[in-house]
Amino acid sequence: MTTAPQPAATRSRRLSSTNSVLVLLCLMYAITYIDRVNVSTAASVFKKDLHLTNTEVGLVFSAFAYPYLVFQIIGGWISDRFGARITLTVSAIIWATATLLTGLVSGLGTMLAARVMLGFGEGATFPTATRAMSDWTAETKRGFAQGITHSSARLGNALTPPLVAWLITLVTWRGSFILLGIISLAWAAVWLWYFRDDPGVHPDITPAELETLPRYARRKQRKNDPIPWRRLTLRMLPVTAVYFCYAWTLWLYLAWIPMFFLHSYKLDLKTSALFSGGVFFGGVVGDALGGIVSDHLYQKTHNLDRARRNLVVFGFLGSLIFMAPILFLHNVTWAALCLSLAFFFAEFTIGPMWAIPMDIAPRFSGSASGLMNSGSALAAIISPLVSGYVIDKTGNWELPFLGSIGLLLIGSVLAFLMKPGEGLADGSFTAAEQAAV
Repeated sequence: MTTAPQPAATRSRRLSSTNSVLVLLCLMYAITYIDRVNVSTAASVFKKDLHLTNTEVGLVFSAFAYPYLVFQIIGGWISDRFGARITLTVSAIIWATATLLTGLVSGLGTMLAARVMLGFGEGATFPTATRAMSDWTAETKRGFAQGITHSSARLGNALTPPLVAWLITLVTWRGSFILLGIISLAWAAVWLWYFRDDPGVHPDITPAELETLPRYARRKQRKNDPIPWRRLTLRMLPVTAVYFCYAWTLWLYLAWIPMFFLHSYKLDLKTSALFSGGVFFGGVVGDALGGIVSDHLYQKTHNLDRARRNLVVFGFLGSLIFMAPILFLHNVTWAALCLSLAFFFAEFTIGPMWAIPMDIAPRFSGSASGLMNSGSALAAIISPLVSGYVIDKTGNWELPFLGSIGLLLIGSVLAFLMKPGEGLADGSFTAAEQAAV
């Protein structure tokens, strides 16, 4: 005699399905950042093997960002139309293959080709992840979800320098890329197996969880509604500009911090990697805390301008204050401490920033976040190149931080043009439907 399977609500599970999806997204954020910034640690080795200048290394760093920029909006649109399950699976296969191929390059040309392919694969990932979170996250937990996933990305940043340095000694720099590519392929298989675009059809979802989530069925019925690109772009333009100002600093850190410690303070690869990992760990804490504080303020004040915009301004000002001493410090410990605090405050803004597309346009959160993240992709193209050129011309590894200070100040002013508390008036939802999502 067979017994009927237990309902999902009565099954004994360590993690709810919503938390399991969040864990998978956290892993994805960590893996994508490891795969995109591993070149920063490996650069000191492959630069010699491939006979590259600092300017050419900067080109390698920025090559990733060209397709990454293009596929922000395209990827966001695809995820809104076809769902996060297939979009993220295909993206992961592409970026994993690119990482594998990086270990097989023979010169600058093939290295650039592999990095372009990586940018193509990763371009859709964050907008698509936001699409998934928009369906799988309660409105009052948007800041936390965005903060914890991006905190995982920064944890990837923090782990990458010592991890890649260790892998280089173990399997050479080429072997490190091949191994990381295999890990990425494994994540893609797990995501395809576990995730469902509609939370309601997931075998482990409970009625209690569904009560807290947006109405996916209503969104599915209307998924063929045209995206109001003009209104959406105008609403997101100030957010994109502010995110560009933030991302200039992010990509300065991602591209050059390991080599900054290596050359400015004459450290060896392993010591430089440890200092770099410590700096990036400041971002891990900042991302998580920023999302928590943002959601707490929203629940307390019911004011998205205070919960999102004001925290962005606070984080920008804190970051530039702690970054300024880098121009004058000559002690590696104090420099690392100031860089860590500056990165903490910069990353404190991420939970609020990435919640804004979900606040403004929950129905089109993939497209909206793609528009916003275009600012980061553009900064990823320009910032590493400009920094490498300045370093080549002046020999000064501190000077690029001056540009970050200026852009953080500009961003703190532009932030007041963002209106997270005003939803997109595009006719996509009735008043009752807007309240439901």
